[in-house]
Amino acid sequence: MSITLNHTIVPAVDNEAAARFFASVMGLDYRGADRHFAPVQVNDSLTLDFMSVENPVGHHLAFDVDPSSFDSILDRLRTAGVPYGNDPSEPDNGRIDHPLCPRGLYFTDDAGNLYEVMSPR
Repeated sequence: MSITLNHTIVPAVDNEAAARFFASVMGLDYRGADRHFAPVQVNDSLTLDFMSVENPVGHHLAFDVDPSSFDSILDRLRTAGVPYGNDPSEPDNGRIDHPLCPRGLYFTDDAGNLYEVMSPR
Protein backbone atom coordinates (compact mmCIF):
# COMPACT_ATOMS: atom_id res chain seq x y z
CA MET A 1 0.00 0.00 0.00
CA SER A 2 1.33 3.44 -0.86
CA ILE A 3 1.01 6.20 1.70
CA THR A 4 -1.04 9.26 0.83
CA LEU A 5 -2.21 12.15 2.94
CA ASN A 6 -5.99 11.89 3.35
CA HIS A 7 -6.66 15.10 5.26
CA THR A 8 -5.08 17.59 7.59
CA ILE A 9 -6.49 20.02 10.13
CA VAL A 10 -5.93 23.68 9.34
CA PRO A 11 -6.31 26.01 12.34
CA ALA A 12 -8.59 29.00 11.79
CA VAL A 13 -10.01 32.01 13.56
CA ASP A 14 -13.34 31.27 11.83
CA ASN A 15 -13.34 27.87 10.12
CA GLU A 16 -16.04 28.64 7.56
CA ALA A 17 -14.54 32.00 6.56
CA ALA A 18 -11.10 30.40 6.25
CA ALA A 19 -12.45 27.54 4.15
CA ARG A 20 -14.33 29.96 1.86
CA PHE A 21 -11.19 32.12 1.49
CA PHE A 22 -8.91 29.18 0.65
CA ALA A 23 -11.44 27.62 -1.74
CA SER A 24 -12.04 30.92 -3.53
CA VAL A 25 -8.32 31.61 -4.06
CA MET A 26 -7.54 28.07 -5.19
CA GLY A 27 -10.63 27.73 -7.41
CA LEU A 28 -12.15 24.93 -5.34
CA ASP A 29 -15.69 24.27 -4.12
CA TYR A 30 -16.64 24.81 -0.50
CA ARG A 31 -19.85 23.01 0.36
CA GLY A 32 -20.30 24.11 3.97
CA ALA A 33 -19.46 22.96 7.45
CA ASP A 34 -19.45 19.32 8.50
CA ARG A 35 -19.78 18.92 12.26
CA HIS A 36 -17.05 21.15 13.72
CA PHE A 37 -14.91 21.17 10.57
CA ALA A 38 -15.20 23.19 7.38
CA PRO A 39 -13.80 20.76 4.78
CA VAL A 40 -12.41 21.73 1.39
CA GLN A 41 -11.75 18.87 -1.02
CA VAL A 42 -8.44 19.70 -2.72
CA ASN A 43 -8.29 16.63 -4.97
CA ASP A 44 -9.39 12.98 -4.99
CA SER A 45 -7.14 12.10 -2.08
CA LEU A 46 -6.76 15.26 0.03
CA THR A 47 -9.17 17.27 2.14
CA LEU A 48 -8.27 20.28 4.26
CA ASP A 49 -10.44 20.38 7.37
CA PHE A 50 -10.54 23.94 8.68
CA MET A 51 -11.20 24.05 12.41
CA SER A 52 -11.89 27.11 14.55
CA VAL A 53 -9.53 27.27 17.51
CA GLU A 54 -9.12 29.84 20.23
CA ASN A 55 -5.50 30.75 19.51
CA PRO A 56 -4.62 29.42 16.05
CA VAL A 57 -0.99 28.85 15.17
CA GLY A 58 -0.49 28.93 11.43
CA HIS A 59 0.79 26.04 9.34
CA HIS A 60 2.71 26.00 6.07
CA LEU A 61 0.89 24.20 3.26
CA ALA A 62 2.58 23.91 -0.15
CA PHE A 63 0.89 22.99 -3.43
CA ASP A 64 2.25 22.09 -6.85
CA VAL A 65 -0.03 23.37 -9.60
CA ASP A 66 0.05 23.39 -13.39
CA PRO A 67 0.79 26.70 -15.16
CA SER A 68 -2.86 27.37 -16.03
CA SER A 69 -3.96 26.85 -12.42
CA PHE A 70 -1.14 29.11 -11.23
CA ASP A 71 -2.33 31.88 -13.57
CA SER A 72 -5.89 31.51 -12.30
CA ILE A 73 -4.80 31.57 -8.65
CA LEU A 74 -2.67 34.66 -9.26
CA ASP A 75 -5.61 36.38 -11.01
CA ARG A 76 -7.95 35.57 -8.10
CA LEU A 77 -5.44 36.89 -5.55
CA ARG A 78 -5.02 40.12 -7.51
CA THR A 79 -8.77 40.56 -8.04
CA ALA A 80 -9.46 40.01 -4.33
CA GLY A 81 -6.60 42.31 -3.30
CA VAL A 82 -4.90 39.55 -1.34
CA PRO A 83 -1.18 40.25 -0.85
CA TYR A 84 1.23 37.62 -2.16
CA GLY A 85 4.98 37.31 -2.54
CA ASN A 86 7.87 35.06 -3.47
CA ASP A 87 9.41 34.76 -0.01
CA PRO A 88 7.86 33.23 3.13
CA SER A 89 9.29 36.09 5.19
CA GLU A 90 7.77 38.61 2.74
CA PRO A 91 4.50 37.07 1.53
CA ASP A 92 3.33 40.50 0.44
CA ASN A 93 6.15 41.69 -1.86
CA GLY A 94 4.10 41.12 -5.04
CA ARG A 95 6.72 38.91 -6.69
CA ILE A 96 6.35 35.42 -8.18
CA ASP A 97 10.00 34.56 -8.95
CA HIS A 98 10.23 31.65 -6.55
CA PRO A 99 13.61 30.25 -5.42
CA LEU A 100 12.57 26.58 -5.94
CA CYS A 101 10.66 26.76 -9.23
CA PRO A 102 10.12 29.06 -12.20
CA ARG A 103 7.00 30.65 -10.69
CA GLY A 104 5.66 30.50 -7.17
CA LEU A 105 4.07 32.56 -4.49
CA TYR A 106 3.04 32.63 -0.85
CA PHE A 107 -0.08 34.13 0.72
CA THR A 108 -1.47 34.05 4.25
CA ASP A 109 -4.85 33.93 5.94
CA ASP A 110 -6.20 35.46 9.17
CA ALA A 111 -4.83 32.61 11.31
CA GLY A 112 -1.31 32.99 9.93
CA ASN A 113 -1.43 29.91 7.72
CA LEU A 114 1.17 30.31 4.99
CA TYR A 115 0.06 28.87 1.65
CA GLU A 116 2.67 28.21 -1.02
CA VAL A 117 1.77 27.68 -4.68
CA MET A 118 4.46 26.47 -7.11
CA SER A 119 4.38 26.02 -10.88
CA PRO A 120 6.94 24.50 -13.28
CA ARG A 121 6.41 27.36 -15.77
